[in-house]
Amino acid sequence: MKKLKLPFIILSFLMISCESDQLRETPPNIVLFLVDDMGWQDTSVPFWNQPTPFNDRYHTPNMERLAAQGMKFTQAYATPVCSPTRISLMTGMNAARHRVTNWTLRKDSIQPMERAHDTLEFPLWNVNGMSPFTGDSLAVRALPLPQALHDVGYYTVHSGKAHLGAIDTPGADPKKLGFDVNIAGHAAGAPGSYLGTENFGNGNEERKVWAVPGLEAYHGKDIFLTEAITNEALKAVDTAVTKGQPFFLYLSHYAVHTPITGDDRFVQKYLERGLDSIEAKYASMIEGMDKSLGDVMQYLEDKNIADNTVILFMSDNGGLSAHARGGEPNTHNKPLASGKGSMYEGGIREPMLVKWPEHTKPNSVTDYPVIIEDFYPTILEIAGVDSLKTFQKIDGESFTSVLEDAGYQGIRPLYWHYPNQWGQEGPGIGAASAIRKGDWKFIYFHSDRRMELYNLQEDIGETINLLDQNKEKAIELAKNLSDHLKAVDAQMPIDKITGEVVAFPYELLSEE
Repeated sequence: MKKLKLPFIILSFLMISCESDQLRETPPNIVLFLVDDMGWQDTSVPFWNQPTPFNDRYHTPNMERLAAQGMKFTQAYATPVCSPTRISLMTGMNAARHRVTNWTLRKDSIQPMERAHDTLEFPLWNVNGMSPFTGDSLAVRALPLPQALHDVGYYTVHSGKAHLGAIDTPGADPKKLGFDVNIAGHAAGAPGSYLGTENFGNGNEERKVWAVPGLEAYHGKDIFLTEAITNEALKAVDTAVTKGQPFFLYLSHYAVHTPITGDDRFVQKYLERGLDSIEAKYASMIEGMDKSLGDVMQYLEDKNIADNTVILFMSDNGGLSAHARGGEPNTHNKPLASGKGSMYEGGIREPMLVKWPEHTKPNSVTDYPVIIEDFYPTILEIAGVDSLKTFQKIDGESFTSVLEDAGYQGIRPLYWHYPNQWGQEGPGIGAASAIRKGDWKFIYFHSDRRMELYNLQEDIGETINLLDQNKEKAIELAKNLSDHLKAVDAQMPIDKITGEVVAFPYELLSEE
């Protein structure tokens, strides 16, 4: 199969070219299993060089099963919060470029917490999310991943959380982004309720904006949202399987996002282990998510299509820890620092697994760093797409060579950019930009212009700031980061006191 070639040309039209001799006779089915707010260690699968107490806490036998059948990525990254990750996934663009840098909801409006910051005035980012159409200056126009797959013959199914566009915008509707089927997806990024007995939030005026759409058949029933979404996803996939058509299933769970709610199928055993009620409920949501993965894997085996189905497992940001959890805040991802919303590892490092039959060695492990925008070119290459002309420039890089154990060359920098306010407090939470290059990570905080440098190989918990001890490395990474932000025309906040745009880090560090 040829490598995916992506000519970076802005077009007024969409064209996909796919030469038939570059497609396998039966293109692989693709399952993209995305979990919301799941931390790096919220699983019995260890992603470090040793198990942690959190790995002992959670029970995820189907993740263990998937890891045994495929490849485990120990250094996989997303963004600190959800919508930027999801837009990068669907467009192949880095968040600094697509400018959907915070979570979306209200049309044409930045978030309320961004209006009230003490020292920063935040830019008007792409608050309307993504769109396949021109005409919205507050949305990023792009060729969505499902549209690209749909146009080469895939039956595309969206099931679960969408959170790709603000209310009353095209991006809020997955079917306008190339999905043939939309199950339970809309503008909001959390469910009104996880319980069928509560109609998943429908009928509750206080939770109206969060009410999960389209699952009326389960209203009033004793069923957890994770299971209902899985049931409907597999029914939809059956349509393609019956026809012999390849399918792309994007199973994007609301779990394990708040409101933390006990899944009665699993919660009791965690209470009996002595976990407090909130953490027991959280652990039960993790196990319910894992059962969904197992149900999908069993379905594929029952239909005799497991050997021609790729499964990719990922989380959309680091584990929630700043609020709503039991116990001490900002400790739920130790030894990683902080959690969701943070530029520290606890906010961006994710559990990631990939099974690609006949290509990926079972029970293999890689420490090759990847980031969420890499999924776009990777999935298209797996699907056999030979060339693709897009509206957007693709920042992601395919990791198929890693999956095929073909090796990789050089040290590739990864970038994060969050010129926004999330709304919670905690270490590393707030407007910031960061770069990882090799073992080194440099973080630049916009509010106070603080800079931090860490060697992640020696200090995964980011406990020792090496900025003063290794100024040369800090300057190198500050320049790399600044050059990237300038190249993609990244937005920066304005300092309310001086009225000036916050400077790029290299400009400050090189003056010292």
